[in-house]
Amino acid sequence: LGDWGWDAASHGNLFSRNCQSAIAEKMLGKMHDLGDVKFIVNVGDSFYPSGVSGRDDPQWDSKWRDVYPEKLRSVPWYSVYGNHDYHVDPGVCSWNPTDGAQINSDIHDLSRFYMPGYNWFREHPELNLEVVALDLNKFMDGWNRELDYSHHQFWDCQWTACPEACKAIAEARATEAFDLFGKRLEKTKQKNMLVFSHYPTDYFSTVPQFVSNLSRPEKHITYFGGHRHNTDKTTVASTAPNKNWCVGGGGGWSCDGHEQGFVVGEIYEDGSISTYEVLVDWRVCCP
Repeated sequence: LGDWGWDAASHGNLFSRNCQSAIAEKMLGKMHDLGDVKFIVNVGDSFYPSGVSGRDDPQWDSKWRDVYPEKLRSVPWYSVYGNHDYHVDPGVCSWNPTDGAQINSDIHDLSRFYMPGYNWFREHPELNLEVVALDLNKFMDGWNRELDYSHHQFWDCQWTACPEACKAIAEARATEAFDLFGKRLEKTKQKNMLVFSHYPTDYFSTVPQFVSNLSRPEKHITYFGGHRHNTDKTTVASTAPNKNWCVGGGGGWSCDGHEQGFVVGEIYEDGSISTYEVLVDWRVCCP
């Protein structure tokens, strides 16, 4: 799930919370059908338009707890920051990772997301799975193929209290992200890897080695990104033979297509994984 924290005062072509609420209802129904959901992956832009300013920000209620029923919040929400999440977050101007308003290292604290750092991993040996979460906001302008790596920058730093420091911190977090992914790629003992960031794979044309590593067949990697407000596997840069989705159609900002909803991943006893989209009627979102 991604790009879901709808705001009444600031949004794109979604003019009500109807889309986000319809997706939440579908999620609840699917969770009931599956019966054994371990966690929810949240690729960010959880609080439009500017993120939360602290752990007691009322948007935790109005945009998350009041929209997604308690049952959906009874499992950890594995999360990363999206670009909008950073605007007023104290972590955007701080090198101290614990200053982030969304940072939470206690997996048993279900009152907030699980995000022990800006880049993090967690092993699930009982599922033969490792989860790797990456902060790649440096690549916010990755849609622009005319830019080389050195000219990529986190453009939303202009909305923060520390534009220049923000750019330097975003650069450092991206470097840390690639370092972490490279290490876990070699060290993981699990058959499968679930990797996610806020951005779809087509935003990473200037780091082809990253996309190539996501495509390594022996690693069985499933990748999720958001930012583009649709839920599909056709608009992304291929990581075949591995799986790769854009899951930004969460009902929070706009419709960049008719596919609004979320993706389900199922892990079977033999360690294989299937993924598929669950969509709402697009006319509820983009009439």
